[in-house]
Amino acid sequence: MTTTKFTPEELDSYHRDGYLLSRGLFHRSEIEKLLAFAQSDPSFQQSVYGRKDAEGKTTRLALWNEAGDSLYSMFSRSPRILGRMTQILGGEVYHYHTKMMLKEPRVGGAWEWHQDYGYWYHNGCLAPLLASCLIAVSPSTRANGCLQVLRGSHALGRIDHGRTGEQTGAEMERVEVALQRHELIHVEASPGDALFFHCNLLHRSDANYSDDPRWSLICCYNAARNDPYKESRHPRYSRLEPASNEAIEAWSPPAGA
Repeated sequence: MTTTKFTPEELDSYHRDGYLLSRGLFHRSEIEKLLAFAQSDPSFQQSVYGRKDAEGKTTRLALWNEAGDSLYSMFSRSPRILGRMTQILGGEVYHYHTKMMLKEPRVGGAWEWHQDYGYWYHNGCLAPLLASCLIAVSPSTRANGCLQVLRGSHALGRIDHGRTGEQTGAEMERVEVALQRHELIHVEASPGDALFFHCNLLHRSDANYSDDPRWSLICCYNAARNDPYKESRHPRYSRLEPASNEAIEAWSPPAGA
């Protein structure tokens, strides 16, 4: 799939449910290239850190604020994502950050129920005009802790968040009621599938008790008109130049790298 826009029906579905899964947004060869490079990239391995869940299990991740010329950035700058993000957020968007999530076999931890805007609100983003695109790098199943979402929960608005282990989770009193009123969806995905989701969508994932890893690349964006009013760990607005649709396949490491 090389289209750069949602159909009107897909866009309506996104706004109603708070998420949309685009099957096969990236080709298997593009994902295999990303996985092979990440596994052999020393700078990536050195930047990985961990976050413990309430039971002490650890999910590892690496995070980039800048969208430059790396292979990871070719995904962040893909017109297949940016065109859809422009539709979702109603205008120009910029790169907020990208992270690679590594939930390793048997040891990868859970993520508590949360909204991304539960964090980003405190970074000076005045409005919930942010969204993410989660790309499955390895198969994502119930067994290895796939993402779970509450359909339509983005309409609840921002919920208060507090510390749970080394993570920040949504207030459980409201989550428990939301679980009664909103359908719980397990987002099982194949490599190359991409989940677009609203920053107020409640989501979580279980620990990985399987023998299979779950790697995901998550590209996050803010509306240009929602430029944060203060400095934070994530950037203020800067113009984001789209890459070409062929940039991932064409990419090669810089000479000497």
